[in-house]
Amino acid sequence: MLYGADYNPDQWPEHVWDDDVLRMQEAGVTTVSLGIFAWSRIQPAPDVWDFAWLDTVIGKLHAGGIGVNLATATASPPPWATVAHPDILAADENGAPYWHGSRQHHSPASPTYRRLAAELVRRLAERYAQHPAVVMWHVGNESGCHLPVEYSDAARDAFRGWLRARYETIAALNAAWGTDFWAQRYGAWEEVFPPRRAPYSRNPSQVLDYHRFMSDMWLECYLAERDIIRAAGATQPISTNMMGPFKPADYTTWAPHIDVITDDCYPDPLDPHRVRNTAFQRDLVRSLKRGRPWLLMEQAADAVNWRPANPSKRDGQLAAETAQSVGRGADGIFFFQWRQSRAGSEKFHSAMLPHAGTRTRTWREVTALGATLAALPELPAPGDDAPVALVFDWENWWAVEAADHPNRIDYLALLREWYGALHRRGIMVDIVKPEHVDGRYRLAIAPFLYLLRDEGAAALEGFAAAGGVLLTGPFSDIVDANDRFRDGGFLTQLGPVLGVALEDFRPLVPPALDHIAERAGEEGSHDSGAETWVAEDVREARFALGDGREAVGTFFAEALFADDAAIVASFTTGPSRGRPALTRRAHGEGSAWYLATMPDDAGLDLVLGVVIEEAAVEPVLGDAPPAGVEVARRGDLVTLINHGETDVVVDVAGTDIRSGAAISSVALGPQESAFLLAPARVLTTAAP
Repeated sequence: MLYGADYNPDQWPEHVWDDDVLRMQEAGVTTVSLGIFAWSRIQPAPDVWDFAWLDTVIGKLHAGGIGVNLATATASPPPWATVAHPDILAADENGAPYWHGSRQHHSPASPTYRRLAAELVRRLAERYAQHPAVVMWHVGNESGCHLPVEYSDAARDAFRGWLRARYETIAALNAAWGTDFWAQRYGAWEEVFPPRRAPYSRNPSQVLDYHRFMSDMWLECYLAERDIIRAAGATQPISTNMMGPFKPADYTTWAPHIDVITDDCYPDPLDPHRVRNTAFQRDLVRSLKRGRPWLLMEQAADAVNWRPANPSKRDGQLAAETAQSVGRGADGIFFFQWRQSRAGSEKFHSAMLPHAGTRTRTWREVTALGATLAALPELPAPGDDAPVALVFDWENWWAVEAADHPNRIDYLALLREWYGALHRRGIMVDIVKPEHVDGRYRLAIAPFLYLLRDEGAAALEGFAAAGGVLLTGPFSDIVDANDRFRDGGFLTQLGPVLGVALEDFRPLVPPALDHIAERAGEEGSHDSGAETWVAEDVREARFALGDGREAVGTFFAEALFADDAAIVASFTTGPSRGRPALTRRAHGEGSAWYLATMPDDAGLDLVLGVVIEEAAVEPVLGDAPPAGVEVARRGDLVTLINHGETDVVVDVAGTDIRSGAAISSVALGPQESAFLLAPARVLTTAAP
């Protein structure tokens, strides 16, 4: 296990550096990420380079037995660069520049930025590629985190080039974007601009392509720096820190180019769904390179500084969150940062070594955590541990949340609801795009898959034909990769597999809204300013299985024709009363199910119970864990974590990985965890 933090010695006088190394050894630190925001220190002026301080720091760390994850320092250009080259600056949708004084103020499409960054990376790589302290390379930092979309002239020019490569001709672009609508037809590439500020709704196909373009621009920057490092002879792994379900960057396109997945995760202590949401994120990043461990590159030792309220973590919560990462595939645990800053925007952000020093709870917990991780034996790599694939697709995310749809969809929130129902049952889940659904899974769940590419549809059909159980809907298989309707209406690809046809969406008002109030003066408003109160029959639609069990549906109560499918449940209330709500059709060796609504929590459990039984999916321990207890599997390793408020005993046979002793039960207090090797099915659960 790697253990460490971001290290920013350039923010501290040199006399502190020796103490840093000593304290790192005391805390069990094995590796630090170095120089992430050090561009202005390394290159204080256009023709001035200062590596002496970095040589000293790397030498001290190496002498202390601490490895270096060396950053390329390109995440924040120094002031001299943007003053001398204002074309580096990013711009907002009005064309106004973002100025230096914060970070990530540059356009990733700027040729000048890329040229200056390349020179910086070349000098770093040539100097340190063979240094024995350098065990890894850290390209950039959280690409796009604070400025995921920008509209500068550099972006304009690069967007035109990107579109030429994608469509080749302006006629093909017009066809893909449907530009005959609202007289948007283009006659030349020079007429095409980013989707800057406009008086009303912008072309959804253009907006979708701009999401793709921006994700690709950040990836191009990564690839350019990676190639420079490799050209200098570096053989260490190269990576960049991701941010879990970060909407602006399609990490499924990044993952093949990254040696080891690294992720930053900052759970909100006030989030009632914190455990579920962080488990979702950890499973997502693990799924980007299935079968390969990943690294938690940043987490907080205690409170952060950037939320409206920043409470401390509870006693033991840090260890529990770390166990969750390890149990779901992490082979390294890192923090932002090592020593708490004394100036700047993040001076109130916690660190491994707080301002209050080594008498603090934070210091006790991080040193204890270092000892715990150091005592672990070599852990198995994640295997094919998940019997369930939850389909999560970035391009669909961009498209399904676009304007002018039958309902407003929070795609990530709804996927987390599905994930949470599986998480409560103790079932391992991979989170993958549709093209990656294959025979290693028994069950694939693909809700709200509005944009479905041809290749994705083929993979889902093949999965069911080969014996898998596929569950999809509602609002799925609606548009092609360009956000256009296909000929033949909706469900044109999966309809024959599912045995259903879609007549109408029949949206329901989302549960969080008691009424809709569009007021005059709002951008795009067509109404007179009066509030529109929602009638009861469009808030929800109940549905019932044939055995009489009922549930509540939300968001949609689609009107379906069950042409070649069995009706498993029907709507009993709402706009589609009497119509199918859940259908099943045998397809090849498997089955394909369609759900015409989004169930509430009880409904999710009800529907999952039906399809899990059909797919013969079992929880990690053979039964659902007790309330508040999380269970995860990576290869032969099973992790148990008690996130609840009371003590719990889980009677289970296995081998304690820390002691090597055979055990028949595990007692867990609040926030406590256990690691077991190849336990058998859970036997009983009870309070001690």
